[in-house]
Amino acid sequence: MFKLNPILLLVAVLLIASLACALPGVPVSTPDPNTINTSVAGTIMVRLTQSAQPLIPDTGMGTPTFTFTPEPPTFTPTATLSPTPVFTSTPLIPLISVSVPTNCRVGPGKVYDRVGALLVGEVTEVYGRDVTGSYWYVRNPDDPGEFCWLWGEYATLSGNTLVLPIFTPPPTPTPIPAFEADYSGLDSCVGWWVEIRLVNIGTVPFESMSLTVRDTDTDIVLSQDSNKFTNINGCLTTDEKESLTAGAKTIISSPVFAYDPTGHKLRATVTLCTGSSQTGMCVSQVINFTP
Repeated sequence: MFKLNPILLLVAVLLIASLACALPGVPVSTPDPNTINTSVAGTIMVRLTQSAQPLIPDTGMGTPTFTFTPEPPTFTPTATLSPTPVFTSTPLIPLISVSVPTNCRVGPGKVYDRVGALLVGEVTEVYGRDVTGSYWYVRNPDDPGEFCWLWGEYATLSGNTLVLPIFTPPPTPTPIPAFEADYSGLDSCVGWWVEIRLVNIGTVPFESMSLTVRDTDTDIVLSQDSNKFTNINGCLTTDEKESLTAGAKTIISSPVFAYDPTGHKLRATVTLCTGSSQTGMCVSQVINFTP
């Protein structure tokens, strides 16, 4: 919309009036000052109306008051640091020591062969246990490249043993009878006989025996078989054992010589059997001696 400038309008009116005065034959009318003032005032009012900003209506409540409500500040949460817990170091592999020297075997029990021993003051690593918790599967103290079973009666363990696996022990070895024999002396009463000392170093008992003594100087041979182990103590007493258990020791007497074999070269062959009447598994020992 075209807006009239009041100054330009006033100038235009004055110019038209001056031209009217200058034209010949044209009657000149004297402008009414009131008319001009009214026109100029109207123009100014129009201009002011168009340029005026809208007013806030008066509600009779006086000058309006604007209240500024600040937005609550936004806080960025700050991470709270917790103190780092202190952990107590636990050995990954439990250790074992003993208060009494203890054998270490290929299996959990005395029936297994001994392959080492853990002495007082020594420590070795534990890798497992048996189902009863009585034996521990450890690194062999005498051969670090091997493992063996240690009886826990006198043992002290450290570390977490709850995570140790339960190992199945190897099959029980087939019992192998074994014994040692050596000359013990010459005895006499009515005749003479030699005495032989026996030690069962195997894992099974012996139930019967056979003994043969040969005088290599005279080629005289004496022999006997028995289900008992008999020791003749001179002319007074006789000791008898029904069997020779594992680890047991005893003395057996040979058949009686009719002469004194002192100074003769004798050879004794001793056979022990796990069954009665020389049955079962039998093993023999030969010893040479001179009474």
